[in-house]
Amino acid sequence: MTLTTPSETIKLSAIIPMYNAGAMFRNFMDSLVAQTLDSLEIIIVNDGSTDGSEQTAQEYAAKYPHIHVITQENGGVSRARNAGLNIARGKYVTFPDADDIVSADMYKTLIEMCEQDDLDAAQCNGERYFVGSEKVKPLIPEDRLTSTGVLDGPVWLKTALATNRYLHVVWLGVYRLELIKKQGLYFEPGLHHQDIPWTTEFMFNARRVRYTQTILYRYYIHGQSISNQKRTGMKNVEYQRHYLKIAKMLDELNERYKDRIKIYPEFPRQVTREALTVCHSVRREPDPAAQKAMIEDIYTSGTRKIMLRNARGPKQWWQLLLWLKRLHNLRKKLARDL
Repeated sequence: MTLTTPSETIKLSAIIPMYNAGAMFRNFMDSLVAQTLDSLEIIIVNDGSTDGSEQTAQEYAAKYPHIHVITQENGGVSRARNAGLNIARGKYVTFPDADDIVSADMYKTLIEMCEQDDLDAAQCNGERYFVGSEKVKPLIPEDRLTSTGVLDGPVWLKTALATNRYLHVVWLGVYRLELIKKQGLYFEPGLHHQDIPWTTEFMFNARRVRYTQTILYRYYIHGQSISNQKRTGMKNVEYQRHYLKIAKMLDELNERYKDRIKIYPEFPRQVTREALTVCHSVRREPDPAAQKAMIEDIYTSGTRKIMLRNARGPKQWWQLLLWLKRLHNLRKKLARDL
């Protein structure tokens, strides 16, 4: 890699939240320092790690002048990303996870796409790697979505959501920092899956976006990942409240932007889809008291009205009405039994 001098413009800032990254962290860092993109800065935000990850990060920073480490008390992924945004100097930013692997040409490929077409964002495909079985699957199958030309942000988001395989994750793309700063697009502190509302609002404001079907990122599926942990009881109740909040945030975004962009049917459909994940969790939850708590959350939060207002298409309407009936009957049963 050709390192950038202080007088040169940095093309990309990679912001990495790090909390107890574990054994995968060195492999991840090796994939970052092997990037073929010149003019890259790497910002590691140590979010109160206690497993020695900070010492490893400092080793890399001592060896590579384009790596910087900042340390803060544990505050979660959102606060770590926001801290990185506050000091980032790149024209674009990206947010890889510290336990994944990045292809050596990922950022060169995406930045060249940005420079060629003056993009606000460039996104690529990735793959899931299942630790244990060692199976690999593409995140977005090519029969669902292939490389695009330049699209405006809402059209790209509509196209991606229509595949029913799109993941609202920030680590599959690079994003123009000037647009983030102008719109005040920071991550919601304390919210799991904060990528969902963030990427939605970014794309509502983006005017030039491209996607490449090339797989450039490996996402590791393992039990330590927050999104892949098995939860039951009140831990599950607390976790599902994040999805209820996300559904509300997406609903509010659609309302706020309805006079500025076209609200395609895929956008309200996504609202109901996120809320329905909580309904599925109710069915899988083995603890009746936790089931009751989740159902009450759906009722008291206004989520039923949000889902009814945003449902689109016969299939989703059928799913929604079926679930509302199930929830009504289960609520009555639990009220009698508990």
